[in-house]
Amino acid sequence: MKKQFRSLLCALFAAIMLLSISSCGKTTETPENSESGSGSGKIAMEDNGGNKVILILVDGMRPDAMEQCGNSYIDELKKNCAYTMNAKTIYPSKTLPAHLSLFYSIPPEKHGTTKNEFTPREIKDLDDHGLFERLSGSGKKTCMYYSWEPLRDVAAPESLTASEMLRYQDFEAFDEDILITERALRGIEEINPDFAFIYIGSTDSTGHKYGWMTGQYLERVSAALDRIKEIIDATGERYTVIITADHGGSSKNHGNNTPEDMTIPMFFYGKDIKAGEISGEVSIMDITPTVADIIDVKKPKSWEGKSLWADIKK
Repeated sequence: MKKQFRSLLCALFAAIMLLSISSCGKTTETPENSESGSGSGKIAMEDNGGNKVILILVDGMRPDAMEQCGNSYIDELKKNCAYTMNAKTIYPSKTLPAHLSLFYSIPPEKHGTTKNEFTPREIKDLDDHGLFERLSGSGKKTCMYYSWEPLRDVAAPESLTASEMLRYQDFEAFDEDILITERALRGIEEINPDFAFIYIGSTDSTGHKYGWMTGQYLERVSAALDRIKEIIDATGERYTVIITADHGGSSKNHGNNTPEDMTIPMFFYGKDIKAGEISGEVSIMDITPTVADIIDVKKPKSWEGKSLWADIKK
């Protein structure tokens, strides 16, 4: 009897083991596994003809600082990008008004925010939508990585696939630009967005503390160029990368209608980009229509900027 019982237990155990072995390697198909073709949980970035965009904005980065900071990567950018060192931001040349003008492609008198405090405006219809809303409404995936909290208002609720805000009050003790770059690259690898916005902010903080064009400020501009290189090296074969600033600065402030405050750089990097200096006037409001053309989504009539895509593509 005991022998029969032991035999039954052994047979039952063997059946359980066989069932377990037969199920090994099978995973429930999730969207991530389905897209990546692996069980790693990471989405492999695919080459979709260059119709994906990363926008890097370095807060308060003057074009002449890029040339004077001693980082030779500026020469690589000029060699491989369509660029201008003489683009213009909006007046008042402040961070939140400039970002809203960038993403909605309208001047401050129309979006209503003239200080670094958000002024809500009525969104009547699709024609009032900004870039994030337009992309998400077209089924595109969008991400945002930033370290200045008021920027949460540049994208309407539910228009972002993912976002991450990382802020250390002591920007000298913790290099938040390095951390934001790491988080952004990880998120881009995992999510494979059609559009990602990466904000690099310690240049502005340093300008306010030590002054624009001081040694400390130029060091942060050089560090920002290192972050830009890191992002391009990791994604430049798959994405069109745009580099710009929201404003410049002088002494320890910005916001004035002066060349030091109003002049910003603008670079476009990618396999579909025709390298060389961009001629004519270029505005921060031109970025959103250009992104829309690269990704191929319809532009609303309310956007006042002009697309640069026809001029910069190969």
